[in-house]
Amino acid sequence: MGLWGKRDDMVVHGREPFNAEPPGTALARTAVTPADTFYARNHGPVPRLGPADWRLTVDGLVTRPLLLTLAGLRSGFDAAEATVTLQCAGNRRADLTAVRAVPGETPWGPGALSTARFRGVRLADVLARAGLAPDAAHIAFHAPDVSPSADPPQPYEVSVPRDRALAPDVLLAWEMNGAPLPAVHGAPLRVVVPGWIGARSVKWLTRVTARSTPSDGWFQATAYRLPPTASAPEGVTLGPLPLNCAVLTPRDGDVVPRGPVRVTGYALAGEGRTVARVEVSVDGGRAWSRAALEETAGPGVWQRWRTTLDLPAGDVHVLARAWDSSGAGMPRSPAAVWNPKGYVTTSWPRVLLRVR
Repeated sequence: MGLWGKRDDMVVHGREPFNAEPPGTALARTAVTPADTFYARNHGPVPRLGPADWRLTVDGLVTRPLLLTLAGLRSGFDAAEATVTLQCAGNRRADLTAVRAVPGETPWGPGALSTARFRGVRLADVLARAGLAPDAAHIAFHAPDVSPSADPPQPYEVSVPRDRALAPDVLLAWEMNGAPLPAVHGAPLRVVVPGWIGARSVKWLTRVTARSTPSDGWFQATAYRLPPTASAPEGVTLGPLPLNCAVLTPRDGDVVPRGPVRVTGYALAGEGRTVARVEVSVDGGRAWSRAALEETAGPGVWQRWRTTLDLPAGDVHVLARAWDSSGAGMPRSPAAVWNPKGYVTTSWPRVLLRVR
């Protein structure tokens, strides 16, 4: 096993903080990602929080502030489970770096997302116990991990709007795939916000604060934002996931035999939407064939797809594209979505296969 109990073949982008993604062959293997294969995105050193000493504070614009133990959460609220796909906002950033450099950012491939079965309690139930005030419009999440990249260095904090926090699919989770959360994935407790960028599913949760305004912490006010443009002078705060799609196998640059080649990948529609269709092309997008979609666990969970292509000898570029249940599609070129932070790469994925 590698660092933090991960597979030896993980693509490690950084050891401290630890950031790594699985190879496409491993990610494509199962609908639910094993803990040793699940991608890791961290901003600072992993905190070591003992369950016996850990406490969760619920405060801010509430009528009954709470101080909860892990045992208190388990015994005081109904348990809930959900299968959720988490995706880093920088997933597939490497496609953008091929257009133009994105300095200072991790060059994630298509493996900065994974799917797990989480168990915990509904955040809405905890907030109901605390009694939200009428002017509580946002719910902030605090963790003790300190990132040296923040300016100034500070503990991690972000928020989500009240309506999203109160949705029944948002969990405070202590379990992942039937086992206690691993330390690198947020033990003893993390937030799980399906359909939103992974940065809002805060790990090592120690405090939940009801606020009248969004978090003004560095990670929300500065980091996870698209930079200002003429049409959006204040920039865009990243939240709900846009439609995305990727090819997992074969991998870019693989040598494959001529004839029938099985191609697999995933598509993810984001909050409240499902994937309606995935298509694949081998002639630059002039003609497309429809891929078969596997069943999904529901909105906000990835949709795995597969197809078999009859490939001639030579170099072949395999393209993929998806549509979701709202009718949204994907832009053709990564140049159309390039931005200085390399976020939300949603263009058609392209994989070069050398057919021999």
